[in-house]
Amino acid sequence: GQEALGNLRPGTSFAGQLIKAPPKPLTLSLWPDGKAPNGDGTFDQANATITIHKPLHPNGAAALICPGGAYGTVVIGPEGHGIAQWLNKHGITGIVLRYRLPRGRPSVPLLDAQRALRIARDRGAKEWHCDPRRLGVVGFSAGGHLASTVATHFDEGNPEAASSIARQSSRPDFAILVYPVITMGAGTHGGSRRNLLGGSPTPELVALYSNEKQVTSKTCPCYLAHARDDRPVPPQNSRLFYAALQSSKVLSEYLELPSGGHGLNGYKGPMWDAWQEGSLAWLRKLKIIPVAE
Repeated sequence: GQEALGNLRPGTSFAGQLIKAPPKPLTLSLWPDGKAPNGDGTFDQANATITIHKPLHPNGAAALICPGGAYGTVVIGPEGHGIAQWLNKHGITGIVLRYRLPRGRPSVPLLDAQRALRIARDRGAKEWHCDPRRLGVVGFSAGGHLASTVATHFDEGNPEAASSIARQSSRPDFAILVYPVITMGAGTHGGSRRNLLGGSPTPELVALYSNEKQVTSKTCPCYLAHARDDRPVPPQNSRLFYAALQSSKVLSEYLELPSGGHGLNGYKGPMWDAWQEGSLAWLRKLKIIPVAE
């Protein structure tokens, strides 16, 4: 029966029941009038977008997805829309972020990610069936650095702002970091660091974006997964962050995988499945998603 169902197109009927299609993904520009802030008082004509993938049966949880790409490109397919489709199967709304590339302007991707979280909090409950208290972030590789930056550099919003979006908090409620770049010091990914901070960053800038140094007791709960044999982004990145989380008594879990390298065997197989199953079990434990799906 399941195979037969799998061959039916949405909108056709099976045993008298209509097969429903999930809602079509919706893409929005993050910044009005194409004026995106660079963090230094100047503005960028380039615009960032979010694509909202709504599940057929939403459970109220949502995640902003930050794909990788060494801060030089955005791997939007497998580490973006593919992840949103996986989340949708578990009732979670997936919000794929196409952030602006920093080109040595480190606050640019962070401003985009914070804006996306504020929009999701402002509009999510009314329009996307999202609970603003169960909104997290998922990131891969350099997108994992962005997600860990979001988790450690946040504010509660500006209560005086005229815009309801600007009044929202940019703190995520959870973070899932998969083979993330974390540090900008020894053991970082050279390309990501160069693209984010430029060729010769100051020690202060390196420390500011070494997110293992930015963890506090207010950092959100975090789940990390990393392969022991990851050469481009050594697992030391996740170990440093996990140690900092544990030291600050932040709810956290770290799954170190025996193999899979960077990208976990091309986003498939037992190592890829392991972090997906592990992170879902962790979200259930935190009561972000219901135990029974």
